[in-house]
Amino acid sequence: MIPFENTSAIIEFTRIYLAVFYTAVALFYTVRIITAKKNTHSELVFLGQPFCSHWWNHMTFRLFRALIWLTCVIRIFFPSLDEYLGVIAIFERNLMLILGNVLLTVGFLMTIIIHFSMKQKWRSGVDPQGPKALITDGFFKHSRNPIFVSVGLSQLGFFLALPSIFTLVCLIIGLYTLYKQTIVEEQHLVTIFQDNYKIYQSNVRRWI
Repeated sequence: MIPFENTSAIIEFTRIYLAVFYTAVALFYTVRIITAKKNTHSELVFLGQPFCSHWWNHMTFRLFRALIWLTCVIRIFFPSLDEYLGVIAIFERNLMLILGNVLLTVGFLMTIIIHFSMKQKWRSGVDPQGPKALITDGFFKHSRNPIFVSVGLSQLGFFLALPSIFTLVCLIIGLYTLYKQTIVEEQHLVTIFQDNYKIYQSNVRRWI
């Protein structure tokens, strides 16, 4: 049982939780891509041409995702690493730390649910041969980019759970990368579905 009035206990719990959480995230995406690719017999991850905007978005996101995972794991064995992350002590408040863990978890669970709700239609990046149909039901009835919203929520949670210069930089770059990728994907969908997608744009918000 965690004494929620004890900030130090929450910080130490979060230290362990973040390492476990991001390891679980890495495993989920690895297994998800392998199994989905096996079931569909088609490519699911599209990086785009090297050095194009799409490619840079993917590379940036991958780099920071790996860096975040590595940092969280190293912090388990070397707590002194926090000194180099630029921890913002004024933000280390019980409610904020707990909220961070909650947002982190809720964002990831939402991502999983949306992933599986898309079934075999899920792709990462811009598929030059697709998509075959425009998804406008389910979560996409309320947001044009529900997965990106969920990922952004998790990134905000990460900053609150570990308030620091490092996580703030990750948050800013992460949100900017999500925005840039959204523009790339929406331009692609406009090209494929033309007026149908423009009608969808006018009826459903980009985020929430």
